[in-house]
Amino acid sequence: MELVRLENRETDIQTRVRLERERLRKELGLDEQEREHFRRPEERPFTADQRAHTTVLFGGLTWKHEHLIHGSLEGLGYKCEYLATPDVQAYRLGKEYGNNGQCNPTYFTVGNLIKHLQDLEEKGLTKQQIVNNYVFFTAGACGPCRFGMYEAEYRLALRNSGFDGFRVLLFQQSGGLSQAGVSSGLEMNLDFFLGILNALNIGDLLNALGHLIRPYEVNEGQTDRVLDDSVRFLHDVMKSKERPKIAERWARLLGSKTGTATDLLKFINQLRSDHYIEGLRQVRKRFEEIEVDYTRVRPIVHITGEFWAQTTEGDGNFHMFRFLEKEGAEVVVEPVGTWILYMLHQAVQKTRDTKNVNFSAPLWRLDLRTRHELGYFRRLMLLKLAESVFKREFNRLRRTLGETVAPLNDQYELQRLGHPYYNSRAGGGEGHLEVAKNIYYSNKDLAHMVLSLKPFGCMPSTQSDGAQAAVTAHYKDMIYLPIETSGEGAVNAYSRVQMALGEARTKASEEFKQALGACGYSLNEVRSFTADHPELRSPFFRIRHRKGVVGKAANYVLQVSELMRKEMKSRISLPTVTGGEVNAGSES
Repeated sequence: MELVRLENRETDIQTRVRLERERLRKELGLDEQEREHFRRPEERPFTADQRAHTTVLFGGLTWKHEHLIHGSLEGLGYKCEYLATPDVQAYRLGKEYGNNGQCNPTYFTVGNLIKHLQDLEEKGLTKQQIVNNYVFFTAGACGPCRFGMYEAEYRLALRNSGFDGFRVLLFQQSGGLSQAGVSSGLEMNLDFFLGILNALNIGDLLNALGHLIRPYEVNEGQTDRVLDDSVRFLHDVMKSKERPKIAERWARLLGSKTGTATDLLKFINQLRSDHYIEGLRQVRKRFEEIEVDYTRVRPIVHITGEFWAQTTEGDGNFHMFRFLEKEGAEVVVEPVGTWILYMLHQAVQKTRDTKNVNFSAPLWRLDLRTRHELGYFRRLMLLKLAESVFKREFNRLRRTLGETVAPLNDQYELQRLGHPYYNSRAGGGEGHLEVAKNIYYSNKDLAHMVLSLKPFGCMPSTQSDGAQAAVTAHYKDMIYLPIETSGEGAVNAYSRVQMALGEARTKASEEFKQALGACGYSLNEVRSFTADHPELRSPFFRIRHRKGVVGKAANYVLQVSELMRKEMKSRISLPTVTGGEVNAGSES
């Protein structure tokens, strides 16, 4: 009886509490309302029948990469345009129409799209025509970085600027482009990916070659002129690439396997075709016309940092590459290929780490265990094959340009170097690469200074900066400078770079003086020798790198001095005929 009374009392208390809570909520206007959960807005698909009248917009890389991608896409039958390099006006538009608190690559890239659409409107197109006849193609991701919010930012800014309904096609790094149930207007097939990868590789090589030659050119502006002509020529090479097809009689025999056989044929063609090689041979002849002077002392500055900030060539990183070259530095830029290999490397790492996740089978079930092991090795070998093929194709193109451009970095060595300071399994941004590349370039004597360009408030790069404090404490001689970029603050950034560059310039000058002292010849003697040997003034003259010597000028005078001694020795030992007798030891 007592137990029943207690239960009734508890029920009465709970009822009174509930009634009092309802009274207070009503009094304060906090009555619960029906909530509607967010759902990603449905978007009109870009279908195959729209391809003829729809223009695909893209951007975000250097103009060299984008012009070559444009040629490749045109060769596949797409109408396409690439956006101009983002500027401060684009940054302001991104801030005006987007959310607060985004990183500046978001503002620059989102605002750049809005700016392009507004330019189209000024040329006479209506908003509806733009929405119907243009789509934007970009990359996306999901992870501990605001890069995963780009898609939402594009859609918000487009709606706020009056272009609601404009289509944004997002290619996920971890997936792909999916438009289920329709024939996609942008077909992500083997032709598409091979065309893009070839354009990126060739763009990387030309971009790096321009930076390697420009600081040493004798005739100012010649490198830029040759580079412009070469990129436009290679645009047509990319566009004219023929894609192999299975003959009709073989297609009938293969039936449903035609697609697999065609892809295999295209893959073999990629490995064996000299189409791009021939184009680069023509380009090499144009660059060989440039005369260089490698006795100029230039501090070497290697660029690292957040992907977009270290890649763009405009206001997004304060035009930093041109500024460094005007200050007398040689700039070494990071290729897009490094990022592609990094993603493949991370996929390999994830495959290994998750091998036995969600798998359990009794020891006696050898059939299940064998099937699991075979599936694991298949996935791993496919990723390893992709790594090998990508590096093989890059090196094949690189050899055509005399191996002047450095090879792609070994991701496994970078992981080994960076992991003690920054866990290589931590995702987001460049991951462990910023730390690893700083150690790599300094330890390998490949740079006098490492400059890390990153957006203001970028979380992954901020984490890297924290780790860099330990790195610089362990490697006392390295010159490392992180610069945060935004839509303003260029003067402050230039001032900081100039101070660090002064130290790098001093290191390069001292190194050059030591090299001249060691070689046994004066600078005038070296220059006089090179004047008599045109091959030494070619941008494709391969300068041998010596351990402990960073600068190109220092390595150059040491190598030329060896050639001078060899020539002098051969001249002294050359036999001459005097009065009918052979004098083996006289000088000719």
